[in-house]
Amino acid sequence: MSFLRPSFKGERALVAGIAIDATGSGMYVPFNLIFFKYVTGLPLAQIGLVLTVTSLVAMVALPLGGAAVDRFGALKVLIALYLLRAIGFALYPLAHSLALFALLALVTAVGTRTAPSTLQARFSELLGGTDRDRMQALSRSLGNAGLGSGTLIASLLLAAAGNSGYVIAAWLNAGSFVVAAVLATRTPASPLVEQSPVARKKSGYRLVVKDRPFLTLTLANLLMAIGYTSLTVLLPLFAIGWLHVPQGIIGSAFVVNTVLCAVLGVPVAAFARRRFRRRNWMAAAGAGLFVVAFVGQIVLGTVRPKNTVVIMAVLLTCVVVATFGELVHSPASSTLAQAAAPPALRGRYLAAYQSSWALANALTPSLFTALVVVDGRLPWLVITATALAGGTMLWFIDRKLPDDAVYFEPPAQAAGTTAVTAS
Repeated sequence: MSFLRPSFKGERALVAGIAIDATGSGMYVPFNLIFFKYVTGLPLAQIGLVLTVTSLVAMVALPLGGAAVDRFGALKVLIALYLLRAIGFALYPLAHSLALFALLALVTAVGTRTAPSTLQARFSELLGGTDRDRMQALSRSLGNAGLGSGTLIASLLLAAAGNSGYVIAAWLNAGSFVVAAVLATRTPASPLVEQSPVARKKSGYRLVVKDRPFLTLTLANLLMAIGYTSLTVLLPLFAIGWLHVPQGIIGSAFVVNTVLCAVLGVPVAAFARRRFRRRNWMAAAGAGLFVVAFVGQIVLGTVRPKNTVVIMAVLLTCVVVATFGELVHSPASSTLAQAAAPPALRGRYLAAYQSSWALANALTPSLFTALVVVDGRLPWLVITATALAGGTMLWFIDRKLPDDAVYFEPPAQAAGTTAVTAS
C-alpha cells in the first residue's frame, strides 16, 4: 500500500479535488449537447457549432496557460481555472441568447483545455521520482471513478426532476469546481524557480521548439492520443454502422472502460512499474497492447459474425485489452514528460505536450467519420499504424532524454544503493 501513501501535506486535499472535479464533469460530459439544450433552451445546431468553434479557439489558451504557470506558479493558475469554470457553469442556465452562450462556452473551454497541463505542472512542483508515477495513476483512477459517479448522479437527477435536472446538474458542477479550488488552497505554495522574468521571456517557447527530444516525445503522444479517442468516437460508428450492433448495448463498452480504469488504474500501474526499468519502455508496452486491441477490431470487422453475443464478446475483449494499454501507457508517458521538462519552463513544456491531446481530439471526429464510410476497418488500420509508430518512438527515445527522466530509479542511484548494501 506504499503506492498510496501521501508524499506531502495536503496531498489528500489535492486528490479529493480531482475526484470532485471529475464527479461534477460526469454530470454533463456524457450528455453534452442534450445537456446544453435543456440548460440554455437554444437549438441543437447552434449549440453544436458553438461548442466546436470555441473548443478550437480555446486551443490558443494552451501556450498562454503554460506561460502563466511559469510566471505565477501552477497553484495560482489551477485555482483560477477552477473558478473560471465554476462561473461558466453557474451562469449557463441564464444563457438563453446565442452571444452569452458562446461567451460562456469559450470561458469554460479555455479552462477545460488549460487545466490538464496545469495539473501536470502542479504534480511536478509537489512530487518527484516514482511519486509522480503514483500520482499519475491515482489521479487517472479517481478521475474515471468521478466521471462514473457524476453520470450516475445526473441520471438520478433526471429521473427525479425531469429536464430541470440538467439545470441542477449545471449548478452542482459549478459547486464542484469551487470545492476543488478550496481544496487546492490546502496544498503547499508553488516553489520559486530561480530564473529572471527577462531570461524566462527570452527563452520561452523558443527553447521548447528547439528541444527535439521533447518534441519527439510530444509527437509520439499525438500518435498514441489518436488511439485513445477510438473508444468515444470510432467504436460507436464501427459497432453500429459496420457490425450492426443494437445502439442500446454499445454503452456497455464505455462502462467496462470506466470501471476498469477506476478500479485497476493504481494496481496495474504499480505492477507495470515493477516490471520495467524505464518509463519509456512501460509506455511502449502500453502502445503494444493498443496494437493488439486494434488488430482484434480489424479481424472482427473482417469476419463480421452474425451473432450479436459473439460480436459483443470480441468487441469487449478488445476494449479490455485497449484499456490495459491506457493504464500502462498513460502514467508512464505523462511522468516522462514532466521529468523531461526543465523546472523554469515546465508550464510551457507541459502545455506543448498537452497540445498533442488537444490536436488528436480535434482531428479524429472528422478523420474517423470519413474513413469509416469507405470501410469500417480502415480507421482501425490507421490507428494501428499510429500506435505502432508511437510505441516505436517511445521505445528508442531513452537515448535522447536524461536518465532521471527515463529511469524509475536512475542507474547511478541503483548502483549506489547496491554498493551501500554490499558494504
